[in-house]
Amino acid sequence: MSNREEEPKLKKVVSAADGLSLGISMVVAVLIGVGLGLFLKNIFGISWLLWIGVFIGVGAAILNVYKAYEKQKKSLDELANDPRYRHRKYDDSDDEDDKY
Repeated sequence: MSNREEEPKLKKVVSAADGLSLGISMVVAVLIGVGLGLFLKNIFGISWLLWIGVFIGVGAAILNVYKAYEKQKKSLDELANDPRYRHRKYDDSDDEDDKY
């Protein structure tokens, strides 16, 4: 019985963590890119390698956003095909403008 009471709490935590994971992954991707750029700059002594690392990090962050968008879109498409959530399409045959 206690397992049943804790399940909704755990579900809320997992849902919140999933929402936070996108923001965290974006920050981590940019930081890893900057770290890679600094590492390459220090090894080779070429300052523009830092900017390549920054661009790689930003590109990885954009890719993470795109993947999250595709995942959310797939989830919503599955709901659209679910009979419980299907709504009737608008039928204008009984429109009130026809009565006048």
